[in-house]
Formats: sequence, structure tokens, C-alpha cells
Amino acid sequence: MRFGTGVMMGLGVLMAVALAGCGGGSGLTMGSINKDLFGSSAPKSSTPEGVTSSEVNAANNDTPCPDIKVRTGAATLMVGDKKGEGEPSPLDVRYQGSIVNYARECHLNAGLLTIKVGVEGRVITGPAGGPGTVNVPLRIALVHETLNPVTVATKFTIIPVTVTNEVDRVTFTHVEPDLTVPLPQPASAIDSYVIYVGFDPQGAQPPKKPAHKYRAKRKPKPRR
Repeated sequence: MRFGTGVMMGLGVLMAVALAGCGGGSGLTMGSINKDLFGSSAPKSSTPEGVTSSEVNAANNDTPCPDIKVRTGAATLMVGDKKGEGEPSPLDVRYQGSIVNYARECHLNAGLLTIKVGVEGRVITGPAGGPGTVNVPLRIALVHETLNPVTVATKFTIIPVTVTNEVDRVTFTHVEPDLTVPLPQPASAIDSYVIYVGFDPQGAQPPKKPAHKYRAKRKPKPRR
């Protein structure tokens, strides 16, 4: 019964999920995310890797500001019904998270560049899902893209998202107000910097304790 009925229910939920992704909006559009998160409108937008994005320039248009992208492979979050590492099978998906919009705003003061980053995402229930709370692990990182990329600054946060219905989709937003770094010199070097946003399940894992090294007891030397 678990297999037959579960498969049918799973397919039904997956169809609902697909329709949820194609129809209707979350209430926040490319323009409204900027209005809600930053209090301004977006002068330009892009769509890298098939994910809608929106960007915000600072009030001063001369302020340099890095591009913003979703990190490859980090646009989707799968939370399984069973504990363990690795991506769950389709019928074991409890919640699925996705990044819908993202925006950034830059301000320059005394040689320091302060970047405000906003991210809008969505959590939907999967075949094994239902009411509950899912902790969404989100990372924002400023990376200097060279032959050997260097992470200049990074912020990690866990966003609790409450799902109230058996089949549901919930929108969440997060604003990181203070990603501050020295402005590179010359200022045109900022073109080689990228702000990456994405899900980071590994960042939510507690650090592993170092393995205890076993030391063999020394045998006492025989008395002479």
C-alpha cells in the first residue's frame, strides 16, 4: 500500500509542484523585491542559469558594485524525509527550496564598500512533505574571480520557514545589510568581483569532532 498509494500521491504532489512553479506569482516580482527589500526600483536585471534575478544600483550611480549571481549547483535545496547525507530520492523529498529573486545595493564611504544583498526564495512541499518547519541554509559570498578565486567575504544564515498546509508553497526573504570590504584599487578591479548567493547545506552541519587517537599504554620496564 505504501508503494502503490504513495507513488500516486507523490505524482499528484509533483504535478502540483510543477503547476506552482509555472503559474501565479509569489507576490514579489523583479521590481517589487527591490521595493520591498531596498525601497527602490531596479534599473536592470539578468537571468543567469535560468534563475530570475534583479539588481539594484546605489543612489550614487558612480558607486562601483559587483555583479550578483546564483552559485552553480546551489539554486535548489532538497530536504529529505530520511536522515542522512546525499540527495533524497524523488518520493523521499519532504521540502524543496529554490531561489527566485536576488538583488544588491552598494555604498562607498571612506574607501570601504558596503554591499546590501537581498534574496527571495520559495519552499514547496514534496511527496513526503507536510506541515512543519524547514531550516533554509543560505550563504552569500563575495569572491574575487581570478585564476585562483579568492573568497573576500562571506555570510551564512539559517532561515526558518514554516509550512502550514499538507501541500503548500511558502515564500521567504532575507536581507544581509552589511557585507563590507575595502574598495580594491584601482576601482575598476571591482569588475572581477562577483557576489554569489546559494543554498549551503554543508554550512549547517556541525563541525566533526577530531578522531581520538589511541595511544598504546607503555609496559612498565621490569625491575632489575
